[in-house]
Amino acid sequence: MKKPFAVVAVGCAMMALTVVGCSNKPSDEELKQLNDLKAEVTSLEKDIAARQADKDALMKSIADKDAQLAQCAKDKEAVQKRLSAK
Repeated sequence: MKKPFAVVAVGCAMMALTVVGCSNKPSDEELKQLNDLKAEVTSLEKDIAARQADKDALMKSIADKDAQLAQCAKDKEAVQKRLSAK
C-alpha cells in the first residue's frame, strides 16, 4: 500500500519541479552568461586561427630548411665525386 503512494508522491514532486523550473524567457543572468560564453567562443576561435597561421608558417619554414638540406647533401656529394676523380 505504501509503494504506490510513494510512486505517486515522487511523480507529483517531479512534475512540480518541472513546472516550476520552466520559464518563458531566460533571466538577465542567463543572458549575461550566454553572451559571455559567445564572447569566449569568438575569442577562442580567433586564437585557434592565429595558432593555425603560426603552425602553417612553421611548416613552410621546415619545408624550406629540408629543401636546403637536401640541396646541400647533393652539393656535398658532387664535390666529393669531383675530389675522388682527381
